Amino acid sequence: MADSRPPKDTEDAALSERLKNLGDRLGTLAPKIASRDEDGDTVQAPGGSSNLGRAMRLSSEFVAGILVGSFVGWLIDYFAGTSPWGLIVFLLLGFAAGTLNAVRSAGLVAPQSWDRKQD
Repeated sequence: MADSRPPKDTEDAALSERLKNLGDRLGTLAPKIASRDEDGDTVQAPGGSSNLGRAMRLSSEFVAGILVGSFVGWLIDYFAGTSPWGLIVFLLLGFAAGTLNAVRSAGLVAPQSWDRKQD
């Protein structure tokens, strides 16, 4: 019985050619991926690394709002003796502020008129 498979060198050459073609196609698609900066202008992203940075920024905006709100609530409870109401109220306010900051940072909500930069 004869082996009907092509020689190993032919397979390697075909695979190398397919990988080169794929790389060329991905290279032409990369400039088309766009994101928005803080001013709302479109910025070209070279690859996935900016997406990771954007995800880290959004998550840190959200977590920071919650942490600041809970810390302020704890301080109010500690000095005013209103435990646990200050913590509960400011934790909820921090959650709302963190969510709003993350949504604004993602560009899904337009900034308020007092937040816009003056040109």
